[in-house]
Amino acid sequence: MVDADQTFVIVGGGLAGAKAAETLREEGFNGRVILIGDEREHPYERPPLSKGFLTGKEERDSVFVHEPAWYAQHDIELHRGQTVTAVDREARTVRLGDGTVIPYDKLLLATGAEPRRLDVPGTDLAGVHHLRRLAHSERLRHELKQLGRDNGHLVIAGAGWIGLEVASAARGYGAEVTIVEADPTPLHRVLGPELGQLFADLHTDHGVRFHFGARLTEITGQDGMVLAVRTDDGEEHPAHAVLIAIGAAPRTALAENSGLALVDRADGGGVAVDESLRTSDPDIYAAGDIAAVHHPLLHTRLRVEHWANALNGGPAAARAMLGQRVSYDRVPYFFTDQYDLGMEYSGWAPPGSYDQVVVRGDTGKREFIAFWLKEGRVLAGMNVNVWDVTEPIQALIRARTAVDTEALADPSVPLETLV
Repeated sequence: MVDADQTFVIVGGGLAGAKAAETLREEGFNGRVILIGDEREHPYERPPLSKGFLTGKEERDSVFVHEPAWYAQHDIELHRGQTVTAVDREARTVRLGDGTVIPYDKLLLATGAEPRRLDVPGTDLAGVHHLRRLAHSERLRHELKQLGRDNGHLVIAGAGWIGLEVASAARGYGAEVTIVEADPTPLHRVLGPELGQLFADLHTDHGVRFHFGARLTEITGQDGMVLAVRTDDGEEHPAHAVLIAIGAAPRTALAENSGLALVDRADGGGVAVDESLRTSDPDIYAAGDIAAVHHPLLHTRLRVEHWANALNGGPAAARAMLGQRVSYDRVPYFFTDQYDLGMEYSGWAPPGSYDQVVVRGDTGKREFIAFWLKEGRVLAGMNVNVWDVTEPIQALIRARTAVDTEALADPSVPLETLV
């Protein structure tokens, strides 16, 4: 076991950082554990910010990873509202924004991601939102309630997961919603045109208007308030509020300024780590949204911005920091809830990586499983309103062998028998 007089520092007060701290204690580490977050809040989970908390179905306290008292009870030194401004790798110290210098023996970077910004006129108007933090969700929830009461219009730039989940929440409050998206369908680069169209139909059935093939170029207003948005095809849409949901960028500035190896943005960006989540510095690790992992199962470098990666990556990094053998080979996983549709997705099938999509079930009833295949091998699977199938889907992905596609499409054939 690591010596009790050692200090492990975790930079990033989100799910990955909190679960790493928890794992260090569970694994018996009795040295100092220092967790530093730049928000005043205790560490919390992000899915509720666009799902249950945003819709009003979950209370604020439900988003937190641990009860506030948990940190003191487990001797976790929690620094809230503090920014780490520099890492001195030679001295093995981190410097906080208030000038405090903290030494470390091992360091974990779990700094997360931040919303990508639109460089267009009008983004400084009241009523323009991004969604990443609890404060963002609180503000947006208040806005959606008001839009619902006043029959107001929300325009969303981007038809990715966040944009669609917020659209669902907004319609639940009664707000009018228009989504502006450059691609021909929602989630086009994730699911392809066929499955992307299913999400377009879902939202259209619930009253959402789409404006595909266009980009937002200006937000107009009066007296500091939003009035409308304009797109690059000359269209104008009324708006009382705007959500910018065009993706997120990994927060790698601290790692970059420290001289750690990074991955080019064209290749997904992030901090380059090996399968044990170790960076180019043997005493520094990275987990969560910023970690571009050399994935031992998928044989590629992969950065994943979803909840499960933070949930599992933080503990994996903690074990590696303790000297345990770690091979982080989790199958990527994420989920969404929109209206009466629940979905889970496992695997990795970027555009151009697959040659076939096989569907088991009824897409018309929105009760099915879709599989993305390459030469008969399952690369990814998405179950829509079909439950308790994540394990066999992930087993098919892990098997990396060709399957009988007719049996794969047949709901009467148990998935377990195809592995």
